Amino acid sequence: MRPKNEIIRLNATRKSQRTAKMALPVPIHHHPSWAPVFDSQKVRLAKIGRVLGTESAAGTVIYPPADSVFRVFEMDLAAIKVVLIGQDPYINANQAMGLSFSVPVGERIPPSLQNIFKELHLEYPEIYTFTHGDLTKWQEREGIFLLNASLTVRSGNSGSHMKLWQKFTDNVIRYLATARPDVVFLLLGNFAKSKCVLLPESQRQNVVYCVHPSPLSAHQGFFNSDVFKKVNKKLAQFGNAPINWQN
Repeated sequence: MRPKNEIIRLNATRKSQRTAKMALPVPIHHHPSWAPVFDSQKVRLAKIGRVLGTESAAGTVIYPPADSVFRVFEMDLAAIKVVLIGQDPYINANQAMGLSFSVPVGERIPPSLQNIFKELHLEYPEIYTFTHGDLTKWQEREGIFLLNASLTVRSGNSGSHMKLWQKFTDNVIRYLATARPDVVFLLLGNFAKSKCVLLPESQRQNVVYCVHPSPLSAHQGFFNSDVFKKVNKKLAQFGNAPINWQN
């Protein structure tokens, strides 16, 4: 019979092994300017990590790759000019990359992003040529914060992690609006529009609304809306340079 203290050590080891198997390695990396919002939500983020770990251990495929989950937060808060809110990551392999609406170079451009590019062509004829769907330059060069309301999703199951992430990303929007009152919010569709309630009343004049670019709704007010010109007009009111929409 094993000594009692040895049994306790063995049980602790087994428990830690089970925990290790369940833990999905989601490195939380972010620019230092986001520290207050991440520090205030450590408990929530730990819970999210446990849920993702359990699902991953059970064989569930989750997008985007773990090292891209927090990619949008690599951006300096002070560099943000425009916030473009999406719902959740793409649900198919090799598409989600941690930035709303964006897909890696070489992947087929999704329909909603195709329609965004079509509207940009309508607003700025002969200026832009879009050959891929990677919007990294929008983030890194133009100051567009490409935030999804849910940072992860189960493969093939849209909205599957929304409840898991929504309180966290709502708090991100609140923090961003408070810290940067000159930021323009581009809200496409009813879901994104619902986030307006998170903004202080005085900042709701900074919002540009439009129909979602989905093929189901783009012909009901997105095309010929001049939505991207409206964003640049708002930016000019704050003395900011217009966005160069080339990706």
